[in-house]
Amino acid sequence: MMPVAFIKRIGIKLVINPKLCQQLGVFSKTDNVEINDRFLQFFRKKYNIWYYAFNDRNKFSEPLQLRKNFLIYPGKYETIRQKYSPKRKRKLRLDEEVSTHSKIMETKIKDAETFISANFIGAKDNNDKAHFLEIFTNLENSGHLKIVAFVYKEKIINTIAVFFDEKTVALLGTFNDKEYVKLSGASTIIDHVIAQNIAQKIFDFEGSEIPAIEEFFRGFRPELKMYPAIANSKRCHQKHFKTVLI
Repeated sequence: MMPVAFIKRIGIKLVINPKLCQQLGVFSKTDNVEINDRFLQFFRKKYNIWYYAFNDRNKFSEPLQLRKNFLIYPGKYETIRQKYSPKRKRKLRLDEEVSTHSKIMETKIKDAETFISANFIGAKDNNDKAHFLEIFTNLENSGHLKIVAFVYKEKIINTIAVFFDEKTVALLGTFNDKEYVKLSGASTIIDHVIAQNIAQKIFDFEGSEIPAIEEFFRGFRPELKMYPAIANSKRCHQKHFKTVLI
């Protein structure tokens, strides 16, 4: 099975991955290069592709563009934390004043929406930002999203949006007040979520091609997982779904 998401522009179907859906591709019990090649051939022939990402298990006989993702696999938290970079460990040692006046808490999207909206980086306009917030709300309503905040002197200065299912915890977004970046709240709440879940679940950083974000993620010493993609144009919106079967 290979799910395909698309939009329609002037009556033409244009394939693009949905927001916050990093990887799609071919799903089967055993990955098979020959079958994947058949899917790829059919896909290119039948669709106008703007951007489509396969999953990191998919292999093909021809080279495709590769993108980066970062995963920490389940294990003992103490062992995993020992692998953090020296810089990340230093960031997690909060000084006494910050430690005394700060806390980590879960909150609802409606209570953090103003902060997230004010510190949202990556949305191309307000409509795009509103669409992301709508997705967060829908995921929260379905029981698959948590907003975790770092609060300093009763003020939210960092939040992360985290997707949960039975096997994975995925980092969907980080939102930071730039005035407090030196307090390392983002590192602290990510480490907190890792500590709570890594014994049973994969922690998925959802990757990044932005060097500064990639460097931040690498500080937690995750495993690099490359996934193939086809990219012919920029991102777009209003997704729909169908499935291709061969």
